[in-house]
Amino acid sequence: MSIRKVSTSLRSVPTIEGAGVHLKRAFGYHQAPLFDPFLMLDDFHTTNPDEYLAGFPWHPHRGIETITYILEGLVEHGDSMGNSGVIGAGDVQWMTAGSGIIHQEMPQKSPTGTMWGFQFWANLPAASKMMKPRYQDVKAVEIPLVQIDGGISIKVIAGTVGSVQGPVRDIVIEPEMLDISIPAGISYSHILPEGHTAFTYILDGEGTFDETENVYRKETVLLFEREGESVNISAGGEPLRILLLTGKPLGEPVAWGGPIVMNTQEELHTAFEEYKNGTFIKH
Repeated sequence: MSIRKVSTSLRSVPTIEGAGVHLKRAFGYHQAPLFDPFLMLDDFHTTNPDEYLAGFPWHPHRGIETITYILEGLVEHGDSMGNSGVIGAGDVQWMTAGSGIIHQEMPQKSPTGTMWGFQFWANLPAASKMMKPRYQDVKAVEIPLVQIDGGISIKVIAGTVGSVQGPVRDIVIEPEMLDISIPAGISYSHILPEGHTAFTYILDGEGTFDETENVYRKETVLLFEREGESVNISAGGEPLRILLLTGKPLGEPVAWGGPIVMNTQEELHTAFEEYKNGTFIKH
């Protein structure tokens, strides 16, 4: 079985977003063409409430999906359709903004003292950009945990491992999203959907990710080549924990303006004009 090689490695970079949330961006605007259909990955990890409590007040989205995964802490959310709730430790929210939604995401003081979570943005194809907005809210207890020989454990959020399918389903880009923990000195091989983009973000520990045996450490994102049937991941001298994501590339033009991503500048201009004049929400 052919193994994919790492084509790009990036260290996450500190930045500030929202009303003053300190986070680390693994990849974003300039790297997005490489990661198609994924647009961005942010890692927010801090024990200082001053670095996250300001949150992300009301803002619009159109043309994308936002995926929030919380490892520690609490985030309250609300939107223009009247939805509201709390995302807690181990929970996932897969929000399809589609034709347009206005929402806010406000972290609360963490019960453990640590706030740690991730947000991905995934692009929508032109045919789906104006679809009806929707949520898939998944609680931690709904996410299956697969145990594999050698002490490997995998939380299957989207996609499949063996015969186990994750609870996030019916997504246009046909994603896989796995939270994988590998004990020190143990290897894991995962078969990938043919032609899909695949990348991993290292949460903790260190390891090798292809036949070159280059060692990569936490807060690094690794993009794999498109050619090859599987990825081979080996933990080093300490346990390794990663997120592994795959998705079907769109191969479409991208017009990106802040929280809105369309295919043309004209569509982008229309979206912001509608937001300004109060006609942004379609459903």
